Amino acid sequence: QVQLVESGGGLVQPGESLRLSCAASGSIPSIYAMGWYRQVLGKQRELVARIITSSGATNYADSVKGRFTISRDNAKDTVYLQMNSLKPEDTAVYYCNFRNLRVYSDYWGQGTRVTVSS
Repeated sequence: QVQLVESGGGLVQPGESLRLSCAASGSIPSIYAMGWYRQVLGKQRELVARIITSSGATNYADSVKGRFTISRDNAKDTVYLQMNSLKPEDTAVYYCNFRNLRVYSDYWGQGTRVTVSS
């Protein structure tokens, strides 16, 4: 069992920045990935960024490349999402994801709201 605690969401104006954090605890496997997804009401949840914690390999949605950066602190089982140059279309509920790469089981955070508006 893995539990995730998210923080860092809020209300910002276009062009400003936010930093999201997600800390995992519980029974942590040796090989796993963590990432961020976002969802707007009535739409499908979509991948924003993810990282394989052991190798550091990352992938990003095309819409956030060059603006968002995902990183991790393996000692703390924590992943961060630095979001710069935020746009109104980034407004969504952001969910932290933890994937056990041994059995491909998923755990989800409760979600944190990001609102970008002037």
